[in-house]
Amino acid sequence: AGRAWGSRGMEAAAGSCWAPLPVWRRLLRGLLLAVLAVGCCRGNSVERKIYIPLNKTAPCVRLLNATHQIGCQSSISGDTGVIHVVEKEEDLKWVLADGPHPPYMILLDGNLFNRRVMLQLKGTSRVSGLAVAVAKPSPPQGFSPGLKCPNDGFGVYSKDYGPQFAHCNKTVWNPVGSGLSYEDFDFPIFLLEDANETQVIKQCYQDHNVPREGSVPEYPLCAMQLFSHMHAVTSTVTCMRRSSLQSTFSINPEIVCDPLLDYNVWSTLQPINSSGKVDPEKEVIIVATRIDSHSFFWNIAPGAESAVSSFVTHLAAAEAVHKASDIHSLQRNIMFTFFQGETFDYIGSSRMVYDMEKDKFPLRLDNIHSFVELNQVALRNDSILWMHTDPVSRMNESVEVQVRNLLDILSNSSMGANVTLQEAGYSQPLPPSSFQRFLRARHIPGVVLTDHKTAFQNRYYQSMYDTPENIRMQYPEGLSPEEMLEYVTDTAKSLAEVATVVARALYRLAGGANNTSAIQADPKTVSRMLYGFLIKMNNSWFQSIIKPDIKGILGDVPQHYVAVSSPVNTTYLVQYVLANLTGTVVNLTKEECLSPEKTPSSEKEMYEYAWVQGSLDPNSTSRVPYCVRSTVRLSKALSPAFELRQWGSTEYSTWTESRWKEIRARIFLVASKELEIITLVVGIAILIISLLATYFINAKADVLFSIPRDPGAVAY
Repeated sequence: AGRAWGSRGMEAAAGSCWAPLPVWRRLLRGLLLAVLAVGCCRGNSVERKIYIPLNKTAPCVRLLNATHQIGCQSSISGDTGVIHVVEKEEDLKWVLADGPHPPYMILLDGNLFNRRVMLQLKGTSRVSGLAVAVAKPSPPQGFSPGLKCPNDGFGVYSKDYGPQFAHCNKTVWNPVGSGLSYEDFDFPIFLLEDANETQVIKQCYQDHNVPREGSVPEYPLCAMQLFSHMHAVTSTVTCMRRSSLQSTFSINPEIVCDPLLDYNVWSTLQPINSSGKVDPEKEVIIVATRIDSHSFFWNIAPGAESAVSSFVTHLAAAEAVHKASDIHSLQRNIMFTFFQGETFDYIGSSRMVYDMEKDKFPLRLDNIHSFVELNQVALRNDSILWMHTDPVSRMNESVEVQVRNLLDILSNSSMGANVTLQEAGYSQPLPPSSFQRFLRARHIPGVVLTDHKTAFQNRYYQSMYDTPENIRMQYPEGLSPEEMLEYVTDTAKSLAEVATVVARALYRLAGGANNTSAIQADPKTVSRMLYGFLIKMNNSWFQSIIKPDIKGILGDVPQHYVAVSSPVNTTYLVQYVLANLTGTVVNLTKEECLSPEKTPSSEKEMYEYAWVQGSLDPNSTSRVPYCVRSTVRLSKALSPAFELRQWGSTEYSTWTESRWKEIRARIFLVASKELEIITLVVGIAILIISLLATYFINAKADVLFSIPRDPGAVAY
């Protein structure tokens, strides 16, 4: 078109003068150019003026196992509804019966987020979604969306082994558990993490949706739209089969779900060959804890009591044992193990047992001398720590002798400490614990240490309220982040005392005969770990002990969900904290540390090497990196069910997480149906008129847009 216009211009220019365009044509062209410019430059701002995005939210997503799907999802195009704020149960009447503008998006007060209310909303078509505001303070009656009998069916007790203890017949461990996390909702549910965004929604509701003087609220109304469509349906068997078929026959496979997986972290007191096998006569004491948690909402898993209190105590005990001067001459080795994915039917522990049975791990089950597990230890009453054992295996006389010895050593190790150890009782079964997966394979003497004799002390098990406040972590007002990192809380002192008792007991179990007074957990180290794992991961200590290439894992708010991409930040940090506390700084260059096999004396099969960032140089902004040698390693925490392709297994965990395309939430003003129809009709009419106008303008283009010649000019 430009070239055609140019040729005509040259033709006209052959005359004596240039023929000017008529004024109306110049105005028309200018107007068209202005409209196009405004449309291109301002198109995005229209959406910004219509919608207010909610950026600090956490969705409920779909999880699947061998038989069920649980969680939530929206329709493929998102779900929309008029907002109604529910702050007391009486407000539900408007949503469920009286309101004239269904479906509704409910902004639900956190204190009403319970099973009774949710089942009411689940059974109606008048609700299109839910946004939950965090209750502050935490609900005083407790809140646990987990099961009353966690991991039921995947522990040791069954119809064939201790049937009187199966399905929590003897003890209901989590009486507050509502099972809400294990329900399936066909509408989206989001958590509002930011109080400011919650207030914006409430203000929009107040301005537009509240009935005035008893009359029905008039349009426009404040509405919300939630997007969380899930790709997987029915069960793990279905989604894994579909994903497998896609992977086999499609060039660009569309995977619909992924197994929950990560890595276990483990190390030994005395180094062992990671590529070989431990001598059958060599006995090893396993100390274990879990490092994952869960809640109703995706990646919201603070797990202060359910996970962090125990693995921080475990880490502190590992450091304390390494302070003993004769650890390399001890009769027995000690293995410090941190299991990932235990919330979901013991993913990590079942995989380690499987690998030991299949000779895919340096240790075999026969090497295990005894088993000590830390499991929820922060909420002790009167400083009592309860020792749980398995009454079924103790019927074996040799096991009973070993268990009694283990209990005696633990009790004696608490002498002089502010910790009192008591036996839960011979007839009391084991609480949900990783130890149960080892007992399924072999009778092993073991004990599980907890702060509860029967039911959990933790009223917020597997919930978003299992926060630092739940384990009574308190800081003075006005402390900077660096001061909070170093401040020794009462909770840290209490957990350090437990770690000291455990460390001294482990030393005795391993055959140590020296005085144990030097074996002392450091409350300052415990404080640092609690701050890092519960309040702020991105702190100066964590920055100094990790590799430079993974510094991106240090997010602000710690979460401990196992997820499907691995390793997650919790796994990495437990690995490097353990290496820092139990390893040795060695005099190697960066190149030697990154490639230790090139150094003859490195003993690569016995140790792991890590080049870490180091602390900031006091006189500059640069860091002083160094090389750490330790026995810390990772092993796969993927359920054997996926290794064996037994997606319907009842022996192993089968949990998967659905994939999704987008997760987002936004609010906006919605017009009445009548106005929307009128707008649509007018829009269609304008479109038709525009098409007709375009047709006639195009048909007469040679007349409307031609450049008339000067009548006085002569063309040659």
